[in-house]
Amino acid sequence: MGREVDLVADLGEGFGAYRMGDDEALLDIVTSANIACGFHAGDSRIMDATVVSCAARGVSVGAHPSFPDLAGFGRRAMDLTAAEVRTDVLYQIGALQAFAAAHGTRIRHVAPHGRLGNLVAVRADYAEAVADAVASLDPSMIVLAQDGELSAAARARGLAVAIVGIADRAYRSDGTLVPRTEPGAVLRDPAEIAERTVRMVLEGVLDSVDGTDVPVECDTVLLHGDSPDAIATARRVRAELVRAGVTLRALRAKQVRA
Repeated sequence: MGREVDLVADLGEGFGAYRMGDDEALLDIVTSANIACGFHAGDSRIMDATVVSCAARGVSVGAHPSFPDLAGFGRRAMDLTAAEVRTDVLYQIGALQAFAAAHGTRIRHVAPHGRLGNLVAVRADYAEAVADAVASLDPSMIVLAQDGELSAAARARGLAVAIVGIADRAYRSDGTLVPRTEPGAVLRDPAEIAERTVRMVLEGVLDSVDGTDVPVECDTVLLHGDSPDAIATARRVRAELVRAGVTLRALRAKQVRA
């Protein structure tokens, strides 16, 4: 059986009259969507419309909870307790769950956003809070994470875990992401991003900023939709994966690692 991988993008990240990226174009490329749940971006109407678009195309719906940081787009650290993280995550998933049910679909996965997503990889208390929220609400949901504390906490609770490989972000040699505040953290060249994505999917490695190979055994490839070349990059990544013989398919619990 050939290699399979999911393509996921962060969507629904506008707010009110403001829009971030071309969601409709990305939805014709990806197999899954991380949908903002109102804390870093998104609102009731954007969440509703994004779920409708996913359902119409057969794109798998996922929740993208974050710190309550609308002004900072969820990319700032916040001094929350683990209990606050758990209830904030429950609140956000529940909001998106309502729109999914209203449109005849369901949430298939949960992927923490931004600074919360970075911290759950290294903070056991935050990781356990997110895993507890998912397990108590719907243990059939898949947890999207990098290798680290969240993947371990989710597996300890019997949840399915999909490891995320981020196509357009630079990695350090220890497998963590280069912070966005540092030069070169976000890659821009579609050809380079596509080439490293194919290598990540087929060989399980990425080149780090210091030139060494980093193991990244990914189940899903994350594409960001907020850069000027986002659509061209997403199309290039999809085309190169297909050309390499990779099957693109939304995540299934039996497909990913528990």
